[in-house]
Amino acid sequence: MENALEALDTFFLIISFVLGSMIGSFLNVCICRLPENESVIKPRSRCPKCGNNIAWYDNIPVLSWLILGAKCRSCGEVISWQYPLVEALTGVLFACVYWRFGQTLASPIYMLLVAGLVLITFVDLSHWIIPNEVTFPGIFIGVACALLGMFYAESGLLLDNAIDALIGVVAGGGVLYLLDKIALLVFKKRGMGFGDVKLLAMFGAFFGWQGVIFILMGASLIGSVAGVAMLLLQSRRAPAEEGEKTRTAEETAKDDDEPVPEGNYLPFGPYLVVAGLIFLFFGQSLISMYLGLMSVPEPTTILPLQ
Repeated sequence: MENALEALDTFFLIISFVLGSMIGSFLNVCICRLPENESVIKPRSRCPKCGNNIAWYDNIPVLSWLILGAKCRSCGEVISWQYPLVEALTGVLFACVYWRFGQTLASPIYMLLVAGLVLITFVDLSHWIIPNEVTFPGIFIGVACALLGMFYAESGLLLDNAIDALIGVVAGGGVLYLLDKIALLVFKKRGMGFGDVKLLAMFGAFFGWQGVIFILMGASLIGSVAGVAMLLLQSRRAPAEEGEKTRTAEETAKDDDEPVPEGNYLPFGPYLVVAGLIFLFFGQSLISMYLGLMSVPEPTTILPLQ
C-alpha cells in the first residue's frame, strides 16, 4: 500500500512539472505582450523576427528549444534562453508546490500564485513594471482563499482567516507606501514603485501580516547582498579603451525608447518574489526555528507543516 502511494505521489509530481512547464509557455507570451498592452490570446505564438506562426511541435516546453538548437525553424533567428528558463522554472515550482502541500486544495491555489510570481519577476526585470493584471486579482483571490479556509479545515492553506488576510493587505501595502513617502521626503526621489506596494499587499492577502514582515525583511536582505555583488562586479570591469566613448545607461535607454529611471535603482519586485517563495515553502519552519532560539512561544496563528 505504501509503495502504491509513493508511486502515486511520484506520478502527480511529474504531472505537476509537466503542467507547470506548459503554463510557463503561456507565461512567456504574457511576459512579451502584457507590457505592450497586447492580447495574450490572439494572435497565436509567432517568431518576433520573421513573423511566421510557431507550429505546435515547435512549441513543446523546453524540448523544442533544445531540438531546434535555440533557433527559429523558419528564419534561423536565435531564440532567447528566457523561453526555456521560464518554462522549466515554472515546472519546477509547480512540482515544489505539490511536494510541499500534496493532495490538498492549497496545491492548485499556490500553483496559480507561483505562476503569477514568475510572470511578475520577468516583466519587472525587463520592463520595470509589475502588471496590475496579476496583483489586483491576486489580492482578491488571496482574501477569498483565506475566507474559504475558514470553512474548510483540510484546505492546507497557510492562512485560513479572512481578517488576517485583510490585515495583511493593509500592512503590506501600507508599509511600502510609507517607506516610499519617507524616501521622497528625505532623499527627494522615489524609494519604491507603486507596483511593489501592490505586490506586497498581494502577499499580505495570501500570508497575513507575519508573511509581510518576513518577506519585506528577506527581500531587503537579498536585495542588499545582490546590490553589493553588482557594485563589486562593476568596479572590476576593465575601463573603456582610450578614445572610445562609453555609452551611459540613459543614452542607451533613450535610443531604445525605454523609460529612464531616476537615480540608481534596482527592480525590487524580484527580491520580493524570492522572499515570498521562501516563505511559501519554508517560512513557517524558519519562524518556528527563530522563535525557538529566542525562547518565545509560537503564535497560535502559525500553522504546523503539513
